[in-house]
Amino acid sequence: MNIKKHIPNTITCGNLFCGCLGIVFAFKGDLIFATYLLWLAMVLDFFDGFAARMLKVSSPIGKELDSLADMVTFGVLPAVIMYHLIGQYSENEYLSFIAFTIAIFSALRLAKFNIDERQQSVFIGLPTPANALFISSFAFIVTSDYSSFVSIWVLLAVSIVFSLLLIAPVELFALKFKSFSWKDNKIRFTFLIISVLFIAIFKILAISLIIITYIGLSLINNTVNKQSVT
Repeated sequence: MNIKKHIPNTITCGNLFCGCLGIVFAFKGDLIFATYLLWLAMVLDFFDGFAARMLKVSSPIGKELDSLADMVTFGVLPAVIMYHLIGQYSENEYLSFIAFTIAIFSALRLAKFNIDERQQSVFIGLPTPANALFISSFAFIVTSDYSSFVSIWVLLAVSIVFSLLLIAPVELFALKFKSFSWKDNKIRFTFLIISVLFIAIFKILAISLIIITYIGLSLINNTVNKQSVT
């Protein structure tokens, strides 16, 4: 029995387990711990692919398992977190159901990713982990000194706009370095520098700003590339 071929899938199952636990704690009202579990799952999501490449044991079932785990962790869990956040700002219990557009569009995003061969060096639409990271950051924002920036309308707008960004036909750069030259990676190095500055200034609250910066730099990069072509 070749044990090493099961290592990446085991890590993926760890991602899924964190997602399931996160949903449990979110429904208990502990959004902070649920968010920590989501972030831990993101680390595992990175390492399952890394392990598969390092061990050279990638397989079709691993790809499918990864998408299924991501659907729970980066689709359902952030939707549940947003469901509870909206519930804290509105007495209308039905309004909270809008949060589940995040889960629905995450499923669409993952399904499109699995059949879209263009998404090797770029992403078409916001990746589900980035979206989940942004959504979950609100668990900290609402208890911080910046809570005045959050309202029911902000949460509803975020739920809808970021759901649409998941399937938007917009190219977003991937943090994949084929070389470490500045010329080939200007956008990536710029993003990393800005991200470090945000973390140094805003600490854990920098996460939402980092995701917005990622989207903004991608749009700027697309515009510059189009102008250079023409």
